Amino acid sequence: MTSPAGSGHLSRACCLPDAMATERAGASLGRAVATALDRAMALEGAAGPTAVIGLTGPLGAGKTCFARAFVRAYLGDPGAEVPSPTFTLVQHYEPPAASGRPPLWHADLYRLGDPDEIHELDLLGAGEAAVVLVEWPDRAGPYWPDDAVEVTLAIAADDTRTLTLSAPPAWTALLEALP
Repeated sequence: MTSPAGSGHLSRACCLPDAMATERAGASLGRAVATALDRAMALEGAAGPTAVIGLTGPLGAGKTCFARAFVRAYLGDPGAEVPSPTFTLVQHYEPPAASGRPPLWHADLYRLGDPDEIHELDLLGAGEAAVVLVEWPDRAGPYWPDDAVEVTLAIAADDTRTLTLSAPPAWTALLEALP
């Protein structure tokens, strides 16, 4: 079900009973972003739109599991090595050249001490030329874009997860990618 959310976003939620479901949701969203970019490139004959996606949730909610599956699906490489960017802060990935898709940046802002440190990571301009997937986007403070896609993972009492996806109108097709 799609319902209005803040800032003109639409949202949808689904239950993720286990880690495999979290991976499937991440892969579905990664494929949906890749497909949307492929369609835009076919129509516009250029790189088309890019996306900034925030991944929020408490420690242990499955953010990194979701992100790894997203990256692999976006790249079209289920065996791609996707290390957590917890210590490097940002990992860069290049999709196959034949795809023409923009690069993907996977960032983890958990260790930022101050939102101004985001300038050192070059994330602010990356969203104009890359797909940017950010764990702990709240650490970006006032620099986080209003038009970002938001993925929130919450842990329920029975240890299942609830995923809520909130997207601006340009990305509402992503809502249909959820199980």
